[in-house]
Amino acid sequence: MKIESLEINGIKYNLKIYYEKRKNTTASIINNNVNIRISLSLGREEQFKSLIEMKQWAINKIKENPERLKSKIQRTYKDKDIIKIWNEEYLLRINFMNKSGSSARIKDKGIYLNISNSLPEEVQNKHISSLVSRVISSKKLPELKERINGLNRKYFNKEINKIFFKNHKSKWGSCSNSNNINISTRLLFAPEDIMDYVCIHELAHLIEKNHSKNFWKLVESVMPDYKDKIKWLKENRHKLSF
Repeated sequence: MKIESLEINGIKYNLKIYYEKRKNTTASIINNNVNIRISLSLGREEQFKSLIEMKQWAINKIKENPERLKSKIQRTYKDKDIIKIWNEEYLLRINFMNKSGSSARIKDKGIYLNISNSLPEEVQNKHISSLVSRVISSKKLPELKERINGLNRKYFNKEINKIFFKNHKSKWGSCSNSNNINISTRLLFAPEDIMDYVCIHELAHLIEKNHSKNFWKLVESVMPDYKDKIKWLKENRHKLSF
Protein backbone atom coordinates (compact mmCIF):
# COMPACT_ATOMS: atom_id res chain seq x y z
CA MET A 1 0.00 0.00 0.00
CA LYS A 2 1.17 3.51 -0.86
CA ILE A 3 -0.11 6.56 1.04
CA GLU A 4 -0.34 10.05 -0.46
CA SER A 5 -2.70 12.97 0.11
CA LEU A 6 -5.23 14.94 -1.92
CA GLU A 7 -6.21 18.49 -0.99
CA ILE A 8 -9.66 19.40 -2.29
CA ASN A 9 -11.42 22.66 -1.41
CA GLY A 10 -8.98 23.19 1.47
CA ILE A 11 -9.62 19.75 3.01
CA LYS A 12 -6.90 17.08 3.02
CA TYR A 13 -7.89 13.52 2.18
CA ASN A 14 -5.65 10.52 2.71
CA LEU A 15 -5.01 8.74 -0.58
CA LYS A 16 -4.36 5.03 -0.16
CA ILE A 17 -3.22 3.14 -3.25
CA TYR A 18 -3.38 -0.66 -3.26
CA TYR A 19 -1.87 -2.88 -5.96
CA GLU A 20 -3.75 -6.17 -5.86
CA LYS A 21 -4.54 -9.34 -7.76
CA ARG A 22 -7.95 -8.29 -9.05
CA LYS A 23 -9.82 -8.05 -12.35
CA ASN A 24 -10.45 -4.31 -12.38
CA THR A 25 -9.41 -1.00 -10.86
CA THR A 26 -11.76 0.66 -8.37
CA ALA A 27 -11.93 3.79 -6.21
CA SER A 28 -13.98 4.59 -3.11
CA ILE A 29 -14.30 7.41 -0.58
CA ILE A 30 -14.66 6.27 3.03
CA ASN A 31 -14.46 8.78 5.89
CA ASN A 32 -11.66 11.13 4.79
CA ASN A 33 -9.82 8.39 2.90
CA VAL A 34 -9.72 7.95 -0.85
CA ASN A 35 -8.97 4.28 -1.58
CA ILE A 36 -7.75 3.26 -5.02
CA ARG A 37 -7.25 -0.42 -5.84
CA ILE A 38 -5.26 -1.14 -9.00
CA SER A 39 -5.07 -4.48 -10.78
CA LEU A 40 -1.58 -6.02 -10.92
CA SER A 41 -2.57 -7.59 -14.23
CA LEU A 42 -2.18 -4.19 -15.91
CA GLY A 43 1.09 -3.01 -17.38
CA ARG A 44 2.93 -0.11 -15.71
CA GLU A 45 1.64 2.45 -18.20
CA GLU A 46 -1.94 1.22 -17.78
CA GLN A 47 -1.57 1.24 -13.99
CA PHE A 48 -0.38 4.84 -14.07
CA LYS A 49 -3.22 5.83 -16.41
CA SER A 50 -5.78 4.11 -14.16
CA LEU A 51 -4.35 5.86 -11.10
CA ILE A 52 -4.71 9.29 -12.74
CA GLU A 53 -8.28 8.47 -13.81
CA MET A 54 -9.27 7.28 -10.33
CA LYS A 55 -7.72 10.35 -8.67
CA GLN A 56 -9.73 12.59 -10.99
CA TRP A 57 -12.88 10.58 -10.28
CA ALA A 58 -12.41 11.14 -6.53
CA ILE A 59 -11.73 14.87 -6.98
CA ASN A 60 -14.86 15.28 -9.14
CA LYS A 61 -16.99 13.24 -6.74
CA ILE A 62 -15.94 15.31 -3.72
CA LYS A 63 -16.34 18.64 -5.53
CA GLU A 64 -19.72 17.54 -6.85
CA ASN A 65 -21.24 17.14 -3.39
CA PRO A 66 -18.92 18.21 -0.56
CA GLU A 67 -21.77 18.59 1.96
CA ARG A 68 -22.92 14.99 1.49
CA LEU A 69 -19.38 13.72 2.00
CA LYS A 70 -19.07 15.59 5.30
CA SER A 71 -21.38 12.97 6.81
CA LYS A 72 -18.68 10.38 6.15
CA ILE A 73 -16.11 12.24 8.23
CA GLN A 74 -15.99 11.45 11.94
CA ARG A 75 -17.51 14.24 14.00
CA THR A 76 -15.17 15.65 16.63
CA TYR A 77 -16.08 16.84 20.11
CA LYS A 78 -14.38 19.13 22.61
CA ASP A 79 -15.03 20.07 26.20
CA LYS A 80 -17.92 22.53 26.72
CA ASP A 81 -19.51 21.81 23.34
CA ILE A 82 -23.28 22.35 23.19
CA ILE A 83 -25.24 19.43 21.74
CA LYS A 84 -28.75 20.25 20.49
CA ILE A 85 -31.37 17.50 20.52
CA TRP A 86 -34.82 18.64 19.34
CA ASN A 87 -35.67 21.60 21.59
CA GLU A 88 -33.09 20.80 24.28
CA GLU A 89 -29.42 21.67 24.71
CA TYR A 90 -26.81 19.63 26.59
CA LEU A 91 -23.43 20.84 27.84
CA LEU A 92 -20.66 18.34 27.15
CA ARG A 93 -17.94 18.02 29.78
CA ILE A 94 -14.97 15.81 28.89
CA ASN A 95 -12.42 14.72 31.49
CA PHE A 96 -9.33 12.78 30.37
CA MET A 97 -8.04 10.38 33.01
CA ASN A 98 -5.25 7.87 33.60
CA LYS A 99 -7.44 4.79 33.33
CA SER A 100 -7.97 1.96 30.87
CA GLY A 101 -11.71 2.41 30.28
CA SER A 102 -14.09 5.24 29.46
CA SER A 103 -17.46 6.07 31.01
CA ALA A 104 -20.35 8.50 30.68
CA ARG A 105 -23.35 9.78 32.58
CA ILE A 106 -26.04 12.33 31.91
CA LYS A 107 -27.46 14.57 34.64
CA ASP A 108 -29.97 17.34 34.07
CA LYS A 109 -28.63 19.14 30.97
CA GLY A 110 -25.03 17.98 31.31
CA ILE A 111 -23.22 15.04 29.71
CA TYR A 112 -20.15 14.02 31.73
CA LEU A 113 -17.50 11.82 30.13
CA ASN A 114 -14.37 10.24 31.57
CA ILE A 115 -12.08 9.25 28.71
CA SER A 116 -8.86 7.25 28.92
CA ASN A 117 -5.92 9.46 27.91
CA SER A 118 -3.87 6.39 26.96
CA LEU A 119 -5.92 5.95 23.77
CA PRO A 120 -4.91 7.45 20.39
CA GLU A 121 -6.79 10.67 19.55
CA GLU A 122 -8.87 9.02 16.81
CA VAL A 123 -9.96 6.23 19.19
CA GLN A 124 -10.72 8.75 21.94
CA ASN A 125 -13.06 10.60 19.60
CA LYS A 126 -14.84 7.38 18.63
CA HIS A 127 -15.31 6.62 22.34
CA ILE A 128 -16.74 10.11 22.90
CA SER A 129 -19.11 9.81 19.93
CA SER A 130 -20.32 6.37 21.01
CA LEU A 131 -20.80 7.39 24.66
CA VAL A 132 -22.66 10.59 23.80
CA SER A 133 -24.96 8.65 21.49
CA ARG A 134 -25.54 6.00 24.16
CA VAL A 135 -26.43 8.30 27.07
CA ILE A 136 -28.67 10.62 25.04
CA SER A 137 -30.54 7.77 23.35
CA SER A 138 -31.00 6.09 26.74
CA LYS A 139 -32.53 9.29 28.12
CA LYS A 140 -34.75 9.75 25.06
CA LEU A 141 -35.88 6.12 24.73
CA PRO A 142 -39.05 6.59 26.86
CA GLU A 143 -40.07 9.46 24.56
CA LEU A 144 -39.42 7.32 21.49
CA LYS A 145 -41.56 4.49 22.90
CA GLU A 146 -44.37 6.93 23.70
CA ARG A 147 -44.17 8.38 20.17
CA ILE A 148 -44.21 5.01 18.39
CA ASN A 149 -46.91 3.51 20.62
CA GLY A 150 -49.07 6.60 20.14
CA LEU A 151 -48.75 6.47 16.34
CA ASN A 152 -49.45 2.76 16.42
CA ARG A 153 -52.65 3.19 18.45
CA LYS A 154 -53.84 5.99 16.19
CA TYR A 155 -53.10 4.49 12.77
CA PHE A 156 -52.10 0.80 12.86
CA ASN A 157 -53.18 -0.93 16.06
CA LYS A 158 -50.68 -3.77 15.59
CA GLU A 159 -48.63 -5.66 18.14
CA ILE A 160 -45.10 -4.31 18.72
CA ASN A 161 -42.52 -6.44 20.47
CA LYS A 162 -39.64 -4.14 21.51
CA ILE A 163 -38.48 -0.64 20.61
CA PHE A 164 -34.82 0.34 20.49
CA PHE A 165 -32.51 3.16 19.51
CA LYS A 166 -29.65 1.76 17.41
CA ASN A 167 -26.43 3.44 16.35
CA HIS A 168 -27.20 2.78 12.67
CA LYS A 169 -24.99 4.61 10.18
CA SER A 170 -26.47 3.42 6.88
CA LYS A 171 -30.23 3.28 7.58
CA TRP A 172 -32.80 5.32 9.48
CA GLY A 173 -34.75 2.44 10.98
CA SER A 174 -35.79 -1.18 10.71
CA CYS A 175 -38.61 -3.53 11.68
CA SER A 176 -37.64 -7.14 12.35
CA ASN A 177 -39.68 -10.27 11.62
CA SER A 178 -40.37 -10.46 15.36
CA ASN A 179 -41.83 -6.90 15.25
CA ASN A 180 -38.93 -5.18 16.99
CA ILE A 181 -38.68 -1.57 15.81
CA ASN A 182 -35.23 0.03 15.69
CA ILE A 183 -34.65 3.75 15.11
CA SER A 184 -31.29 5.31 14.28
CA THR A 185 -29.86 7.56 16.99
CA ARG A 186 -28.95 10.03 14.22
CA LEU A 187 -32.63 10.99 14.04
CA LEU A 188 -32.27 12.67 17.42
CA PHE A 189 -30.79 15.56 15.42
CA ALA A 190 -33.74 15.64 12.99
CA PRO A 191 -36.96 17.68 13.35
CA GLU A 192 -39.76 15.81 15.07
CA ASP A 193 -41.89 15.49 11.92
CA ILE A 194 -38.97 13.68 10.27
CA MET A 195 -38.74 11.34 13.25
CA ASP A 196 -42.50 10.77 12.89
CA TYR A 197 -42.06 9.79 9.25
CA VAL A 198 -39.42 7.15 10.05
CA CYS A 199 -41.56 5.78 12.90
CA ILE A 200 -44.59 5.56 10.58
CA HIS A 201 -42.41 3.92 7.92
CA GLU A 202 -41.33 1.19 10.33
CA LEU A 203 -44.82 0.77 11.78
CA ALA A 204 -46.14 0.20 8.26
CA HIS A 205 -43.74 -2.75 8.05
CA LEU A 206 -45.80 -4.43 10.76
CA ILE A 207 -48.38 -4.89 8.00
CA GLU A 208 -46.30 -4.90 4.81
CA LYS A 209 -42.83 -6.41 5.30
CA ASN A 210 -41.52 -5.13 1.94
CA HIS A 211 -41.52 -1.86 -0.02
CA SER A 212 -44.37 -2.81 -2.36
CA LYS A 213 -46.95 -0.40 -3.79
CA ASN A 214 -49.27 -1.43 -0.96
CA PHE A 215 -46.60 -0.45 1.57
CA TRP A 216 -46.19 3.05 0.14
CA LYS A 217 -49.97 3.50 -0.13
CA LEU A 218 -50.19 2.63 3.56
CA VAL A 219 -47.51 5.18 4.46
CA GLU A 220 -49.21 7.82 2.30
CA SER A 221 -52.58 7.19 3.95
CA VAL A 222 -51.03 8.14 7.28
CA MET A 223 -48.62 10.84 6.08
CA PRO A 224 -49.62 12.27 2.66
CA ASP A 225 -46.45 14.40 2.40
CA TYR A 226 -44.06 11.52 3.19
CA LYS A 227 -42.09 12.18 -0.02
CA ASP A 228 -41.11 15.60 1.36
CA LYS A 229 -39.70 13.85 4.44
CA ILE A 230 -37.67 11.46 2.29
CA LYS A 231 -36.33 14.41 0.30
CA TRP A 232 -35.37 16.24 3.52
CA LEU A 233 -33.46 13.19 4.78
CA LYS A 234 -31.54 12.88 1.51
CA GLU A 235 -30.62 16.58 1.50
CA ASN A 236 -29.73 16.83 5.19
CA ARG A 237 -28.27 13.44 6.11
CA HIS A 238 -24.82 15.04 6.46
CA LYS A 239 -26.13 17.09 9.42
CA LEU A 240 -27.36 14.04 11.33
CA SER A 241 -24.55 12.27 13.13
CA PHE A 242 -23.01 11.75 16.55
